[in-house]
Amino acid sequence: MKRWTFRILALAWLAGTALQAQNITGTWQGSLRAGARELRIVYKFSLEDNKVKAVMYSIDQPGPPIPVSAITRDGSAIKMSINAIGGTYEGKLSADAKSIAGTWTQGPPQALNLVRATPETAWTIPDPPPPPKIMAADPNPVFEVATIKPSRPEERLSILVNRSGILNTTHTSVNDLLKFAYDLHPQQIKGPEWLDSEKYDVTAKPDLEGVPSIGQMKIMIQKLMQDRFQLTFHREKRDLSVYAIVVGKSGPKLSKNDGSPAGLPGFGRGGLGTLNVRNSTMAEFANMMQANILDRPAVDQSGLGATRYDFILKWTPDPAPTQTGAGPNPPVADNPDAAPDIFIAFEQQLGLKLESTKAPVDVLVIDNVQKPSGN
Repeated sequence: MKRWTFRILALAWLAGTALQAQNITGTWQGSLRAGARELRIVYKFSLEDNKVKAVMYSIDQPGPPIPVSAITRDGSAIKMSINAIGGTYEGKLSADAKSIAGTWTQGPPQALNLVRATPETAWTIPDPPPPPKIMAADPNPVFEVATIKPSRPEERLSILVNRSGILNTTHTSVNDLLKFAYDLHPQQIKGPEWLDSEKYDVTAKPDLEGVPSIGQMKIMIQKLMQDRFQLTFHREKRDLSVYAIVVGKSGPKLSKNDGSPAGLPGFGRGGLGTLNVRNSTMAEFANMMQANILDRPAVDQSGLGATRYDFILKWTPDPAPTQTGAGPNPPVADNPDAAPDIFIAFEQQLGLKLESTKAPVDVLVIDNVQKPSGN
């Protein structure tokens, strides 16, 4: 009798799980405001091995489907994490299971209300663009055309490479370009003050087709600096305080990149204290951290080699300055749900540690540099 009772309960549980899944399986769509634009968002939910899975499309930004990393449901409350783009969605399913009122968070929270689509109302999802062409393995590429102009004061720092391999930067200083091209922290650059205070917009087209590797991009920027800024320098070894990135006792908690996107690594800032890392080695991650986040150089001692990873790091920034020459971060109000500091976040979320130590590092001493020549 007990055995039959157990079977009945088990069947009832399975039926209940399937019923909950059926409440949301299918296609849901809604619009999200991005500045002056409206972006149409589509979620497709399916049931696989009695588990709800989903993919997301931003159909006005054509691309492959974005996997939803985790889905949790408590009655009508639904929460999703989309780790690939550092986003989360929280919503409440209506009683008739035809709409979800919710909030999308990828930086400041925004309303995103979804409705269940029918075959007649479903938006057409365009085919994703073909994968970008990768630049041939030429060890000596150059920018065949480059435009360098003073930035407008209202612009913000950005360094991007588009699908054609063209470099576009805004509000970048010479130090910003040196940090990227030579894998340096500001403490490793010794030169005149204007290297950090003067800001430029750069548009540069390579002499070869395709998206360059990170090594090729660095070579091209180095040549651009020598040609247009008349840069010469020498290197010195100096003992400096550094952060060593090492593997923690529990081992790394990182997802290997599945082979896409090809080309350069991606580092997206999802607001203060959130970093979305895609297609990056630990050495590239260390270079980005020392150039933009940390108050001293970073050295990769993880032993993870050339393996490329995808992950999200969330931390509560310290109110003290995090970058040489930068002002203090705004104080973060007491919040029991706030992310930990960056050292604890490294260990808890990545299985890595930031260890403070001293090490001999290269220092780039500027011998000559000029403001850029006209275009």
